[in-house]
Amino acid sequence: MTETTADLPPREAMDFDVVIVGAGPAGLSAAIRLKQNAIEKGTELSVLVVEKGSEVGAHILSGAVIDPIGLNRLIPDWQEKGAPIDTPVTEDKFLVLGPAGEVRLPNWPMPPLMKNHGNYIVSLGAVCKWLGEQAAELGVEIYPGFAAAEVLYDDKGAVVGVATGDMGVGRDGKPTESFVRGMELRAKYTLFGEGARGSLSKGLIKKFELDKDHEPQKYGIGLKELWQVAPDKHQRGLVQHSFGWPLDNRTGGGSFLYHYGDNLVSVGFVVHLNYANPYLSPYDEFQRFKTHPAIRDVFEGGKRISYGARAITEGGWQSMPDLVFPGGALLGCAAGMVNLPRIKGSHNAMLSGIAAADAAFEAIAEGRAHDTLDDYEREVRRGDIAQDLKQVRNMKPYWSRFGTVAGIALGGTDLWLNTVITGIGLGYTLRHGKTDAEATGRASDYEPIDYPKPDGKLTFDKLTNLSFSATNHEENQPVHLKLTDPSIPIDVNLPEYAEPAQRYCPAGVYEVVRDSQGNARFQINAQNCVHCKTCDIKDPSQNITWVCPEGGGGPNYAGM
Repeated sequence: MTETTADLPPREAMDFDVVIVGAGPAGLSAAIRLKQNAIEKGTELSVLVVEKGSEVGAHILSGAVIDPIGLNRLIPDWQEKGAPIDTPVTEDKFLVLGPAGEVRLPNWPMPPLMKNHGNYIVSLGAVCKWLGEQAAELGVEIYPGFAAAEVLYDDKGAVVGVATGDMGVGRDGKPTESFVRGMELRAKYTLFGEGARGSLSKGLIKKFELDKDHEPQKYGIGLKELWQVAPDKHQRGLVQHSFGWPLDNRTGGGSFLYHYGDNLVSVGFVVHLNYANPYLSPYDEFQRFKTHPAIRDVFEGGKRISYGARAITEGGWQSMPDLVFPGGALLGCAAGMVNLPRIKGSHNAMLSGIAAADAAFEAIAEGRAHDTLDDYEREVRRGDIAQDLKQVRNMKPYWSRFGTVAGIALGGTDLWLNTVITGIGLGYTLRHGKTDAEATGRASDYEPIDYPKPDGKLTFDKLTNLSFSATNHEENQPVHLKLTDPSIPIDVNLPEYAEPAQRYCPAGVYEVVRDSQGNARFQINAQNCVHCKTCDIKDPSQNITWVCPEGGGGPNYAGM
C-alpha cells in the first residue's frame, strides 16, 4: 500500500448516547452511574467506554490509598460485591529524612484530613478492572486497545464524539498491509477521563480556552515499584510518607510506602516538576531514596515485581479549568482534581464521574444534545470536590515559594485554619505563576549530579526496571512523541539546559548520541514510552507533544 491515510475513504461511524474516553476511576464511575440512572428510570441508554490500554487497568498507576467516599456513593455494597479492597489503613507514619537519619513527626499535630483512618490500601489497577466488570454487567460497552486519537466536531464547533486511531500505519506514516481504519464514535455527550495531561483534553482546553482566568496547571512525576517483601518486614495496613533527603530544600517531593496484600509493599517517589536544576533525574532520586537507612531494610530479602511512572496533577483548586464545553466535559485528573497534601485523587475522580453522569442523563432525558452540561460544572464547584480542594489550595504555592521546610510549616498552618479553625483559612488563594517548563533553570547555573551506580538488588538502571513495566509498542508505527522543531533539542535545549529530557524521562526514551567526531543528535526511543507525559509537561522549550500511539501499546501494569 502506498496511499496515505488522507487518500482513504471516510471512517465508519457508530452512534451512542454517551461516549467516555478513558477507563479509569472517573470514566468507569460515569459509565456505571449512567446505567444505574437508566435502570432506575426504566429507559434505554447506550454508553461506550474507549480505553487505549490493552485491557482495563493496564495503564493505571497510583500509590494507592483511597478514600472510599466516591465508591460508597456509586456502589454502596462494594464489599458484598467482592471489590478488591481489603486492607484498611491501621497506622500512619510521617518521616523527615536527612542524609543518614530520620525524624518521625508526631501524628497529633497533623490536620484531620491528613489522617488515613477509614481509608484503604489498594491496587488501583485492580479496582479499575473490577469497576470495568461492574460496568459491563450493567450493559456498558468497553473497547480496550482502542486509542481515542481525534475529537470530532459539528459545523457549529460542538464536540460530537471521538475517532479512534488508525491501526497498521507504518513508521513513514503510510498504511501497511495490516492497515485498519479507525472508527468514528459519535455521541450526544462525550466525557473525557484521560488522566493527567490527556492528549485530547489538552487540545480541548486550548480550543475552548478552558484555562482562561485560571492558574497554570502544575504537575509532579510519580515513580513506583511494587515489591514482595519478607514476611517479617511486612506491616499490613501501614502507610508511611516522608519528605526531605535525597531532595534538597528547594525541590519539592516526597515518598510513600504502603503495606498491603500478600506481603506487598508499594514504594513510590514523587518529584514536583517545577524543580529548577536541569541535571536532576527524578528516576535516580527515587533509586537513591531507597538506600536510606530508614527505608532499605524493608526491602532486604524481597523482590521487585513491577515498575512504572506517571505524571500527577498538583495545581489544585486554582488550576482546575472550566469543565464543560459544547458536547462534553472533563473528568477527574484530566481536570486536575488531585488533593496534593493527601496524595489522593481517585475519590474526586469518582465523584466527578458521578456528577457528570447525572448531568448528562438529565440532559438526554430532556431531549438535549451537544450543549454544555452546566449542572456538572455547578456541582463540582459547589459540592464535595470543591470542599476537598479549596481547603488545601495554598499548600502547593507555599511549598514552591518557601521550600520544603518553611513551605510545609506554612501550608500546615493554612490547612488547620481551613479545616478546623476558621473553615476558610485566611480567605486568600495563592497563585502558582510559572508553568513547570518555565521553572527549569539554565545548566550554567548548576553542577551535574553524580548519581550512584545501581546495585541490581535494591537499585536498578532505567532499562532494567522498564522491563518490569511490560511496556510494548508495535515498532513499525509513527513516533508518537512529536517535535515541533527537530532542531531545538540539539541547538537550544542542549547548550541552554543540558537537554534535560535525558534525565526527566523515567524510561530512557530520549538520548543525546554523539558520533566519532563528537557531533550530537537527538534520539527518540519511542518504544520505551510508559505514557507518563512528563516530556509534554517539562520540556523547557515546549517542543514535545505526546500523542496516542497505536491502541493497546504502552505499559501493562500488573497489580499497580
